[in-house]
Amino acid sequence: MRPFFEWCDQTAVGEAIRDSRFIFPIAESIHLLALTVLLGSVVVLSLRLLGGGLRSQSIPDVARTLAPLTLGGLLTMLGTGALLFCSEAMKCYENPPFWFKMEALGLAILFHYTFVRSTTRSEEAAASRVRTAVAAVGSLLLWFGVGAGGRAIGFY
Repeated sequence: MRPFFEWCDQTAVGEAIRDSRFIFPIAESIHLLALTVLLGSVVVLSLRLLGGGLRSQSIPDVARTLAPLTLGGLLTMLGTGALLFCSEAMKCYENPPFWFKMEALGLAILFHYTFVRSTTRSEEAAASRVRTAVAAVGSLLLWFGVGAGGRAIGFY
């Protein structure tokens, strides 16, 4: 793994970001905005799954409406995250919160696009209170874990 991190750290993109006063803070601001959009859509969907809001709309309708925001936030977060990573790859290599964030991110994406999606696609699956509670709570824990891990990177 270390050679990959060294390569990323030495790319022209990584060097350009490190040499600029403005690129890193702009990329980080966009990254955090994308995370906010993603988390906002996850919170709204999770509240609906738990029966805490938007009761006049079906779970599949809420999920369908929020899907573009979730995907857009995720893709933007991944793109800007790659830029930020390249600028400090070797710092990340030895940073336990970075590894926690990456594990939480992988699990959150997998959980969202398998279990949550299958739960929210049909009224039958969405009718199971246990299943919707697991989808909502699991999703919230994983995505907020991503955010907390990312925040902790700078303190290690």
